[in-house]
Amino acid sequence: NPEGTEMSVAQILAEVEKHPAAHVVLTGGEPMVARGIHELATALRSLGKHITIETAGTVAPGGIACDLASISPKLADSTPVPSSIEPAWIERHEKSRLRPEILREWLTAYPFQLKFVVSSEADLPEIHALLAATGLPVSPSKILLMPEGTNDELLKSRQSEVIAICLEKGHRYCDRLHIHLFGNTMGT
Repeated sequence: NPEGTEMSVAQILAEVEKHPAAHVVLTGGEPMVARGIHELATALRSLGKHITIETAGTVAPGGIACDLASISPKLADSTPVPSSIEPAWIERHEKSRLRPEILREWLTAYPFQLKFVVSSEADLPEIHALLAATGLPVSPSKILLMPEGTNDELLKSRQSEVIAICLEKGHRYCDRLHIHLFGNTMGT
């Protein structure tokens, strides 16, 4: 469920203009389903902002203004366990979590990086299969791997293995700084 204050595009732009930052990140949940997202991105572009869109890559870009697509496809272990959520939602999530044809649109239209949360090297075959399904060559350096974990202890226990994978495969390591700083909390 969406949280936070409902704001118009004009209100968001007024808030953005209060800050000197040259970079703006559109994120969510899934920002591509937000009402007015294309209008907002166009307005941010007119202000001269560098726009990064953090997306799961399951909704077509539709020509949105974007300088960097930061795409985080959801791997199989992102599906909630049945006891925590209704089975119909789980089925919908599984059917929609990977859309190689839409991912291909993002990869061909924008500069991109692909970010994956991984638990171990066992996650790599699924990542490679997804990239193969796009039919596009993807440089290993465009892939960022983050250790899975919702607390410092778990992140640190997986950090060495993920760093070793990055060094071996030519991927980039990405820490989960928000977990280190704020814990596993909404809005960070």
